[in-house]
Amino acid sequence: MREQLAHQAAKLIAEDGITDFALAKHKAARQLGASDTQHLPSNQEIEQALHSYRALYQHDSHPGILNQLRRAALAAMQRLAIFNPYLTGSVLSGTAGVNSDINLMLFSDDAKAVLLFLLKHKLEFEDGEWRVRLNGREETVPSYTLTGDSGIQTHIIVLPENARHSGSRHPDTHADIAAVEALLAG
Repeated sequence: MREQLAHQAAKLIAEDGITDFALAKHKAARQLGASDTQHLPSNQEIEQALHSYRALYQHDSHPGILNQLRRAALAAMQRLAIFNPYLTGSVLSGTAGVNSDINLMLFSDDAKAVLLFLLKHKLEFEDGEWRVRLNGREETVPSYTLTGDSGIQTHIIVLPENARHSGSRHPDTHADIAAVEALLAG
């Protein structure tokens, strides 16, 4: 049942544009008559099912969509290069679809420097906050959402510079500009 739930959630994400994994899990459980289950699939299981779904049913359209999102991510990263950006999330993992957004992590000990950069370059954005775990404790960091001309949203969080050197950056989950360039060239 857990595997069926993962595949149904993946289908909902791929076809209905649901971007929230928790919502997709619960909706899949309702659709399969298992709404009272406490054993929902993990996000990793859904990602694996989503890779399979896209390979089977969206093999013609998905590579182009993913390429477009990765190129948009690279352009944003190059523009924000002074903040050592890293790409994370579905655009990096390859599960992104037409309704997906781009997720970037920036690093600066002066969080206002990012805000000033966005204002100086006249980039329209919405600001907010994001809860993250840093140095073993929960902290709130600034976040910004930019919407490109194509309608693609880029979500940015700003972390302190020492978080970049924390050793928690893994090639499978975090890619710098060079890694994204290599991904697009490959």
